[in-house]
Amino acid sequence: MTVSLPTVFIVDDDASVLKAVARLLRSAGFKTALFSSAQQFLDEHDSDASGCLVLDVAMPKMNGLELQQILIAQNSELPIIFLTGHGDIPMSVRAIKRGAVDFLTKPVNDSDLISAIQNAIETNRIARQSRSKLNELQQRLATLTPREREVMSHVVAGKKNKQIAFDLGTVEKTIKVHRAHLMVKLQVTSLAELVKLSERLGIISSPLA
Repeated sequence: MTVSLPTVFIVDDDASVLKAVARLLRSAGFKTALFSSAQQFLDEHDSDASGCLVLDVAMPKMNGLELQQILIAQNSELPIIFLTGHGDIPMSVRAIKRGAVDFLTKPVNDSDLISAIQNAIETNRIARQSRSKLNELQQRLATLTPREREVMSHVVAGKKNKQIAFDLGTVEKTIKVHRAHLMVKLQVTSLAELVKLSERLGIISSPLA
């Protein structure tokens, strides 16, 4: 499988800023995609692409904070770095509270921008890796029969095989068989691993939650 390079999406209504930022980032080895408006970005960007978004705040029709809100509603994992000549403290606080990874003012220092982008891309890589792992666990869970799911819920609740058999109206030997099958299907070898997997899938709450 070919792994594509992360893309730095740059959205700014100032053509000179777009060109300057793109030139800097390409010289630093980044793949870039340029957009002159928030709407153009929404219409044309690859929503499944990895990377980050360098976003201007003050733009006509749809500003950067409004685009951020739309991306949040779409459950986008793309980290946002705000780049603005019109920023103020309340605006940056709102942006960061909504999940932006950085807020830089123009003219931005080249090394500060590159460092912020490197951090954002790493944040995105970790988030995508986590989502991929969760999807894999959900696929394993989907292979369980309804009875195995039932047994699993009792096992992670800390019940012994004999107690589970009583609760489900069957014999202990049958519970042992179901338990062995579900452990193989979920690719876990211990109760501790099964509990951890269940927490990850949201089947039970973490004791620290």
